[in-house]
Amino acid sequence: MKLRVVLCALCAGVCATLAADCRPAVDRGGGHVRMAAAADLQFAMTDLLQQFRKAHGVDVEVSYGSSGTFYAQLLNRAPFDVFLSADLDYPRQLASRGLTLENSEFEYAIGRLILWVPSASALDVEQDGIHALRSPSIAHVAIASPEHAPYGRAAVAAMRSAGVYEAVQPKLVLGENVAQALQFVQSGAADAGIVALSLGLAPPVRAQGRYAEIPIETYPRMAQGGTILKWAADVGSARALRAFVMNADGRAILKKYGFFLPES
Repeated sequence: MKLRVVLCALCAGVCATLAADCRPAVDRGGGHVRMAAAADLQFAMTDLLQQFRKAHGVDVEVSYGSSGTFYAQLLNRAPFDVFLSADLDYPRQLASRGLTLENSEFEYAIGRLILWVPSASALDVEQDGIHALRSPSIAHVAIASPEHAPYGRAAVAAMRSAGVYEAVQPKLVLGENVAQALQFVQSGAADAGIVALSLGLAPPVRAQGRYAEIPIETYPRMAQGGTILKWAADVGSARALRAFVMNADGRAILKKYGFFLPES
Protein backbone atom coordinates (compact mmCIF):
# COMPACT_ATOMS: atom_id res chain seq x y z
CA MET A 1 0.00 0.00 0.00
CA LYS A 2 1.31 3.43 -0.88
CA LEU A 3 2.57 5.47 2.04
CA ARG A 4 0.12 8.14 3.14
CA VAL A 5 1.49 11.61 3.45
CA VAL A 6 -0.11 13.82 6.05
CA LEU A 7 0.45 17.50 5.37
CA CYS A 8 0.32 20.06 8.12
CA ALA A 9 -0.74 23.57 7.14
CA LEU A 10 0.66 25.02 10.33
CA CYS A 11 3.88 22.98 10.41
CA ALA A 12 5.87 25.55 12.35
CA GLY A 13 3.36 26.09 15.10
CA VAL A 14 0.84 23.26 15.54
CA CYS A 15 2.21 22.16 18.87
CA ALA A 16 3.01 24.71 21.53
CA THR A 17 5.63 22.48 23.10
CA LEU A 18 7.66 22.56 19.91
CA ALA A 19 7.34 26.27 19.34
CA ALA A 20 10.52 28.25 19.93
CA ASP A 21 11.29 31.94 19.98
CA CYS A 22 14.42 32.01 17.88
CA ARG A 23 15.17 35.70 18.42
CA PRO A 24 16.90 37.12 21.49
CA ALA A 25 15.06 39.42 23.84
CA VAL A 26 17.62 42.15 23.21
CA ASP A 27 19.63 42.76 20.04
CA ARG A 28 22.96 44.14 21.23
CA GLY A 29 24.11 44.85 17.69
CA GLY A 30 26.95 42.33 17.72
CA GLY A 31 26.07 40.69 14.43
CA HIS A 32 23.34 38.68 12.77
CA VAL A 33 23.23 35.09 11.53
CA ARG A 34 20.45 33.43 9.55
CA MET A 35 20.50 29.70 10.22
CA ALA A 36 18.69 26.75 8.65
CA ALA A 37 18.69 23.91 11.19
CA ALA A 38 17.46 20.32 11.17
CA ALA A 39 14.23 19.85 13.11
CA ASP A 40 15.85 17.47 15.62
CA LEU A 41 17.90 20.42 16.93
CA GLN A 42 14.88 22.46 17.98
CA PHE A 43 15.32 22.14 21.75
CA ALA A 44 19.08 21.65 21.89
CA MET A 45 19.68 24.70 19.71
CA THR A 46 17.43 26.87 21.88
CA ASP A 47 19.68 26.12 24.87
CA LEU A 48 22.87 26.46 22.84
CA LEU A 49 21.90 29.81 21.34
CA GLN A 50 21.05 31.26 24.73
CA GLN A 51 24.67 30.73 25.73
CA PHE A 52 26.04 31.84 22.37
CA ARG A 53 24.11 35.12 22.42
CA LYS A 54 25.23 35.81 25.97
CA ALA A 55 28.87 35.26 24.99
CA HIS A 56 28.86 37.02 21.61
CA GLY A 57 25.85 39.35 21.47
CA VAL A 58 24.92 37.97 18.06
CA ASP A 59 21.31 37.85 16.86
CA VAL A 60 20.63 34.36 15.47
CA GLU A 61 17.49 33.88 13.39
CA VAL A 62 16.66 30.17 13.07
CA SER A 63 14.37 28.26 10.74
CA TYR A 64 13.78 24.57 11.58
CA GLY A 65 12.79 21.97 9.02
CA SER A 66 13.82 18.91 7.07
CA SER A 67 17.42 18.82 5.92
CA GLY A 68 16.48 17.67 2.42
CA THR A 69 14.09 20.57 1.95
CA PHE A 70 16.70 23.06 3.11
CA TYR A 71 19.25 21.48 0.78
CA ALA A 72 16.94 21.97 -2.20
CA GLN A 73 16.38 25.59 -1.19
CA LEU A 74 20.09 26.23 -0.75
CA LEU A 75 20.79 24.93 -4.24
CA ASN A 76 18.81 28.02 -5.27
CA ARG A 77 20.76 30.24 -2.86
CA ALA A 78 18.13 30.55 -0.14
CA PRO A 79 18.98 33.44 2.21
CA PHE A 80 20.73 31.54 5.00
CA ASP A 81 24.26 31.99 6.33
CA VAL A 82 24.69 28.70 8.22
CA PHE A 83 23.19 25.26 7.56
CA LEU A 84 23.04 22.59 10.27
CA SER A 85 21.88 19.37 8.65
CA ALA A 86 20.81 16.01 10.06
CA ASP A 87 22.82 14.44 7.23
CA LEU A 88 26.46 15.46 6.72
CA ASP A 89 26.17 14.54 3.06
CA TYR A 90 24.02 17.60 2.30
CA PRO A 91 26.71 20.15 3.34
CA ARG A 92 29.28 18.10 1.46
CA GLN A 93 27.15 18.18 -1.69
CA LEU A 94 26.77 21.95 -1.37
CA ALA A 95 30.54 22.24 -1.04
CA SER A 96 31.09 20.13 -4.14
CA ARG A 97 28.91 22.60 -6.05
CA GLY A 98 30.94 25.56 -4.83
CA LEU A 99 28.14 26.94 -2.66
CA THR A 100 29.96 27.05 0.69
CA LEU A 101 32.94 28.83 2.18
CA GLU A 102 36.05 26.78 1.58
CA ASN A 103 36.70 24.16 4.28
CA SER A 104 33.72 25.26 6.39
CA GLU A 105 32.02 21.84 6.54
CA PHE A 106 32.02 20.12 9.93
CA GLU A 107 30.48 17.13 11.72
CA TYR A 108 28.83 18.14 14.99
CA ALA A 109 26.81 15.13 16.19
CA ILE A 110 25.49 11.63 15.57
CA GLY A 111 21.71 11.33 15.72
CA ARG A 112 19.76 8.59 17.50
CA LEU A 113 16.24 7.17 17.06
CA ILE A 114 13.54 6.34 19.57
CA LEU A 115 10.05 4.87 19.48
CA TRP A 116 7.85 7.39 21.32
CA VAL A 117 4.29 6.95 22.63
CA PRO A 118 2.05 9.12 24.82
CA SER A 119 2.04 8.40 28.55
CA ALA A 120 -1.48 6.93 28.36
CA SER A 121 -0.54 4.41 25.66
CA ALA A 122 -1.05 0.74 26.54
CA LEU A 123 1.98 -0.24 24.47
CA ASP A 124 4.92 -1.62 26.44
CA VAL A 125 7.61 0.05 24.35
CA GLU A 126 10.20 -0.31 27.10
CA GLN A 127 9.84 -4.10 26.93
CA ASP A 128 8.99 -4.69 23.27
CA GLY A 129 10.89 -1.87 21.58
CA ILE A 130 10.20 -1.39 17.89
CA HIS A 131 8.35 -4.74 17.78
CA ALA A 132 5.52 -3.04 19.70
CA LEU A 133 4.53 -1.56 16.34
CA ARG A 134 3.10 -4.95 15.38
CA SER A 135 0.27 -4.46 17.88
CA PRO A 136 -3.17 -4.53 16.22
CA SER A 137 -4.19 -1.66 18.50
CA ILE A 138 -2.00 0.71 16.47
CA ALA A 139 -3.77 2.46 13.61
CA HIS A 140 -1.14 5.03 12.68
CA VAL A 141 2.64 5.30 13.09
CA ALA A 142 4.33 8.64 12.45
CA ILE A 143 7.78 9.08 10.94
CA ALA A 144 9.47 11.89 9.04
CA SER A 145 9.19 11.72 5.26
CA PRO A 146 12.03 9.50 3.99
CA GLU A 147 12.10 11.59 0.82
CA HIS A 148 13.18 14.76 2.60
CA ALA A 149 14.29 13.86 6.11
CA PRO A 150 17.30 11.79 7.25
CA TYR A 151 15.37 10.64 10.33
CA GLY A 152 12.65 9.28 8.07
CA ARG A 153 15.16 7.26 6.06
CA ALA A 154 16.71 5.96 9.28
CA ALA A 155 13.27 4.99 10.63
CA VAL A 156 12.53 2.92 7.53
CA ALA A 157 15.94 1.24 7.77
CA ALA A 158 15.36 0.41 11.44
CA MET A 159 11.95 -1.11 10.73
CA ARG A 160 13.35 -3.17 7.88
CA SER A 161 16.19 -4.37 10.10
CA ALA A 162 13.69 -5.44 12.78
CA GLY A 163 11.47 -7.18 10.23
CA VAL A 164 8.41 -5.03 10.97
CA TYR A 165 8.34 -2.71 7.98
CA GLU A 166 5.89 -4.70 5.86
CA ALA A 167 3.40 -4.85 8.73
CA VAL A 168 3.78 -1.17 9.63
CA GLN A 169 3.96 0.36 6.15
CA PRO A 170 0.17 0.62 5.62
CA LYS A 171 -0.12 2.48 8.93
CA LEU A 172 2.53 5.11 8.24
CA VAL A 173 1.79 8.82 8.31
CA LEU A 174 4.60 11.09 7.21
CA GLY A 175 5.59 14.43 8.64
CA GLU A 176 7.58 16.98 6.68
CA ASN A 177 10.29 16.61 9.33
CA VAL A 178 10.95 14.68 12.52
CA ALA A 179 9.48 17.38 14.78
CA GLN A 180 6.22 17.25 12.86
CA ALA A 181 6.17 13.45 13.15
CA LEU A 182 6.32 13.88 16.91
CA GLN A 183 3.53 16.47 16.75
CA PHE A 184 1.29 13.90 15.07
CA VAL A 185 1.69 11.56 18.05
CA GLN A 186 1.26 14.35 20.58
CA SER A 187 -1.96 15.49 18.91
CA GLY A 188 -3.43 11.98 18.68
CA ALA A 189 -3.19 11.79 14.89
CA ALA A 190 -0.81 8.84 15.34
CA ASP A 191 -0.52 6.23 18.08
CA ALA A 192 3.28 6.00 18.05
CA GLY A 193 6.19 7.62 16.30
CA ILE A 194 9.80 6.93 15.42
CA VAL A 195 11.50 10.22 16.17
CA ALA A 196 14.76 11.79 17.35
CA LEU A 197 16.06 11.08 20.85
CA SER A 198 16.93 14.80 21.10
CA LEU A 199 13.21 15.62 20.96
CA GLY A 200 12.17 12.88 23.37
CA LEU A 201 14.64 14.13 25.99
CA ALA A 202 13.36 17.71 25.92
CA PRO A 203 11.59 18.43 29.24
CA PRO A 204 8.16 19.39 27.79
CA VAL A 205 8.12 16.26 25.63
CA ARG A 206 9.54 13.95 28.27
CA ALA A 207 6.65 14.87 30.55
CA GLN A 208 4.10 13.77 27.93
CA GLY A 209 5.27 10.30 26.95
CA ARG A 210 7.51 7.27 27.13
CA TYR A 211 10.10 5.95 24.73
CA ALA A 212 12.45 3.12 23.90
CA GLU A 213 15.71 3.77 22.13
CA ILE A 214 16.10 1.92 18.83
CA PRO A 215 19.45 0.10 18.63
CA ILE A 216 21.84 2.34 16.73
CA GLU A 217 23.28 -0.59 14.80
CA THR A 218 19.92 -1.19 13.09
CA TYR A 219 20.11 1.94 10.91
CA PRO A 220 22.89 3.77 9.05
CA ARG A 221 25.11 6.06 11.08
CA MET A 222 23.40 9.43 11.26
CA ALA A 223 26.37 11.77 10.97
CA GLN A 224 25.04 15.32 11.28
CA GLY A 225 27.00 18.20 9.84
CA GLY A 226 26.99 21.85 9.00
CA THR A 227 28.56 24.47 6.79
CA ILE A 228 28.75 28.21 6.14
CA LEU A 229 27.21 29.31 2.88
CA LYS A 230 29.28 31.19 0.32
CA TRP A 231 26.88 34.16 0.35
CA ALA A 232 26.88 34.57 4.16
CA ALA A 233 26.38 38.27 4.94
CA ASP A 234 28.18 38.22 8.31
CA VAL A 235 30.99 35.72 7.93
CA GLY A 236 32.61 36.61 11.25
CA SER A 237 29.47 35.90 13.24
CA ALA A 238 28.81 32.73 11.23
CA ARG A 239 32.31 31.46 12.02
CA ALA A 240 31.82 32.30 15.70
CA LEU A 241 28.59 30.29 15.76
CA ARG A 242 30.28 27.35 14.04
CA ALA A 243 33.08 27.44 16.62
CA PHE A 244 30.61 27.61 19.51
CA VAL A 245 28.71 24.53 18.30
CA MET A 246 32.00 22.64 18.24
CA ASN A 247 33.52 23.89 21.50
CA ALA A 248 33.14 22.32 24.95
CA ASP A 249 30.00 24.29 25.85
CA GLY A 250 28.22 23.47 22.60
CA ARG A 251 29.18 19.82 22.75
CA ALA A 252 27.94 19.54 26.35
CA ILE A 253 24.51 20.80 25.31
CA LEU A 254 24.33 18.40 22.36
CA LYS A 255 25.31 15.54 24.67
CA LYS A 256 22.60 16.58 27.14
CA TYR A 257 20.03 16.08 24.39
CA GLY A 258 21.18 12.58 23.58
CA PHE A 259 23.47 13.16 20.63
CA PHE A 260 26.58 11.06 20.34
CA LEU A 261 29.56 13.28 19.64
CA PRO A 262 32.16 12.71 16.93
CA GLU A 263 35.77 12.73 18.03
CA SER A 264 37.03 16.29 18.15
